[in-house]
Amino acid sequence: MAIDRIIEHNKRNGFGSLCPGGLRMESFPMKLFRKGNKKFWNPEDIDFSKDAEDFASMTDDEQLMTASLAARFMAGEESVTQDIQPFMHAMAAEGRLADETYLAQFAFEEAKHMQGFRMWFDAVGLDGDLHDYAEYGPAYDVIFKVEQPKAMYALMDDPSPAAQVRASVTYNHIVEGCLALTGYFAWAKVCNSRGLLPGMQKLIKHIGDDERRHMAWGTFTCRRHVAADDANWTVVEQHMGKLMEPAIELTNEIYSRFEGKEAPFGIVQEEMTQYAAEKLMRRLESIQGARGRNPLEIDEDYSPMELEDKFGEEDAEVQRQALVTAS
Repeated sequence: MAIDRIIEHNKRNGFGSLCPGGLRMESFPMKLFRKGNKKFWNPEDIDFSKDAEDFASMTDDEQLMTASLAARFMAGEESVTQDIQPFMHAMAAEGRLADETYLAQFAFEEAKHMQGFRMWFDAVGLDGDLHDYAEYGPAYDVIFKVEQPKAMYALMDDPSPAAQVRASVTYNHIVEGCLALTGYFAWAKVCNSRGLLPGMQKLIKHIGDDERRHMAWGTFTCRRHVAADDANWTVVEQHMGKLMEPAIELTNEIYSRFEGKEAPFGIVQEEMTQYAAEKLMRRLESIQGARGRNPLEIDEDYSPMELEDKFGEEDAEVQRQALVTAS
């Protein structure tokens, strides 16, 4: 007679990897996990010595822009390392072992990103307290100190599909998609065009590659819940609408540090806003495309990662064009 197996944490009487089908290697989260294993990198392999020379030769405003961006990225990476943990709890409650497995890798990668930025700061000689570089606008606090932890830690008491959608919209689509990936794109473009900070360029390339997998998982998670219950599409739209204003304000806060003069490196505010909006709309189209689909089909649909790979190719082409123009 078959025995019902419970694998939820602290209640288990069996093991998911021993059950028929095991880890379901062709499920979307396991494909992400396998892809991540092939792309392992170590922050300690990156040489930041030339970055120290480049940073020392910058103007005061260029140093302020560079350190402010890096500090906000590093603090953000710390926060997402901590705040992803409730999603593991939610996946355990739902019995989704493959998602738990991928999120373990996800958290590990976020911690590496934090380490990489701290190593960069130490290398360029900024080894003291860096809070003044990061904390200069209210929108940053709204996103990282209020909205993100609120949405994520709500999963500890309520791991429902709607709560998961709100968490994914906040964490994946706003923090990672609108803010982090847009910022990394802008910074890489600047560094490539002027041949600056080669160590940072390598760090950003690795981080961007990781973040695209993270984004794909967030899109997948929203897609499977929207496919299972069309009401969750309304949750996506409503929560996205709630967070867009502070996200845009956060993106613009960096420019307030240079009020009355041109921002260093020629970063164009409107270009970055347009970049974030265009990528967001394409991800939302992917989520909307899951409406009415069979959830079992969504579970093995690799299109969210294909979309992120496409974004990566497009960004790489922009970087190549920037390099050619600079030459």
